[in-house]
Amino acid sequence: TPVSVEEVVAGELLWGATRATFNTTIVLAVVAAFGLISSPLFLLVIPLAFFGGLMFASIAMCFTSLAPNIDFFNFPSFLFLTPMFFLCGTFFPLTSLPTAAQGIAMAVLPLTHVVNLTRGLVSGHLESILGLNPAALIAFSFAWIIGVTVFFFILSINLMKKRLTS
Repeated sequence: TPVSVEEVVAGELLWGATRATFNTTIVLAVVAAFGLISSPLFLLVIPLAFFGGLMFASIAMCFTSLAPNIDFFNFPSFLFLTPMFFLCGTFFPLTSLPTAAQGIAMAVLPLTHVVNLTRGLVSGHLESILGLNPAALIAFSFAWIIGVTVFFFILSINLMKKRLTS
């Protein structure tokens, strides 16, 4: 069946989101087996994983479309991924950072929103960050994830189309 470049790239992005969903479901099953889940809202982590996976697949496809050679892939890893892991609340609570750093993490780092929502859905409560109440934080984080996902999804398809057809 003939497919366009856009369809191939979109399929690759959707596969990244699907793979993130599978991996998250497996981890949730293990965590639940150990009795570490304290909220019935944890099931919402599965659709969150799909959108988070789609967001990161889209961002990664943008890096891929701009890479002149294989050595280029070290730059996103060292300059983007590693600092993001430490500053977005993955290992340490975001509330342990100064307020200015919390604001920067919420504005710039995509993993911050996924971590906040996942932690809140599994534990049953969200921390108040930047003075936002939990309901406002949930709405802001979901809107941020969806907005960034749509932006990078469209950008990655256009960049890959340009790279593959030129």
